Amino acid sequence: MATPLDAPSAHQAPTPPAEPDTNAEPEPDAGAAPDPDATAPPEPDTRAATAPGVWRRGRAIAGIALAAALVMLGHGAIPNQVGHLGSLVETFLPWTGLAVPLLLLCALVRRSATATVAVVLPALVWCSLFGGMLLDKRADGGDLTVVTHNVDEHNPHPARTARALADSGADVLALEELGAATGEYERTLAGTYPYHTVRGTVGLWSRYPVDASRTVDIAPWPRALRAVVRTPKGPVTVFVAHLLSVRFSPVSGFTAAARDAAAHRLGAALRAEPRNRTVLVGDFNGTLEDRALSAITSPLRSAQSEAGAGFGLTWPASFPVARIDHILVRGVDPRSSWTLPATDSDHLPVAARLKL
Repeated sequence: MATPLDAPSAHQAPTPPAEPDTNAEPEPDAGAAPDPDATAPPEPDTRAATAPGVWRRGRAIAGIALAAALVMLGHGAIPNQVGHLGSLVETFLPWTGLAVPLLLLCALVRRSATATVAVVLPALVWCSLFGGMLLDKRADGGDLTVVTHNVDEHNPHPARTARALADSGADVLALEELGAATGEYERTLAGTYPYHTVRGTVGLWSRYPVDASRTVDIAPWPRALRAVVRTPKGPVTVFVAHLLSVRFSPVSGFTAAARDAAAHRLGAALRAEPRNRTVLVGDFNGTLEDRALSAITSPLRSAQSEAGAGFGLTWPASFPVARIDHILVRGVDPRSSWTLPATDSDHLPVAARLKL
């Protein structure tokens, strides 16, 4: 007869009773009182909702970004009456762009959307003012290569500096701050440049005839000259100038009154020059952005701005932070502009190729 399915077989061992699960949570007794020592369930974290949001953080950073944009846009409104503060800011105005990546980094660290958006404004302003300087505008061609260099009156190796400049391929070479080494420059350059003229501490050397040389009265001692270079493409008037130095001190600020007065005298000489094809070269001890030099910069065009690549910074030679050595023109077209390798001077030489 068949054995029932639910009956144990005679040969099957009985199943041992299940052991109690010691890890199982005890079921609460519905009738028991609540245990005061029991751990309450965690409450939801509301700190994220109550902390300042991404649009409320970084207001100080946003304020600094807006201030930087205002300085770039309104530098002309910074007064020059006290310590020539306006000229000081304008001399180093391109460096205000460094504020943009620094402020952006601060905005990202703070996770501030407000600051991040605010940093866009100084970035756009800087690009509108100086973005074109980052482009390479150099082109081939040209009829005349001009080089200018402040050779430093304390230059320990004037002959070596002169040889380097002669090897630059310049057709016209202007030197400033000649000093006691003038004779050494004349002897070293004589083989390359048969024509030259020196007035005080500035001089002009040329492959082509030079005449009508005279001193331009801009200072108590000769620091500028005017001459005519007879190129194969016709005469070109060349001015060589070394404006007076500027100083900075915490007490008096940016002392530039003597330089500014010299710039106005030089500007008057430029306005009186009858020949349209005119080139002004030299050490201006100031940048194109400095409003105090507008008497000489506004009627002329910068070779570096029109035909250079980058800012072409020239001083100090070891780590240039400003372009204070310039080649300015009218009546001719700059085709290319560049800085030359360092010499034993504290300035870098600058060069330009001009189409007459």
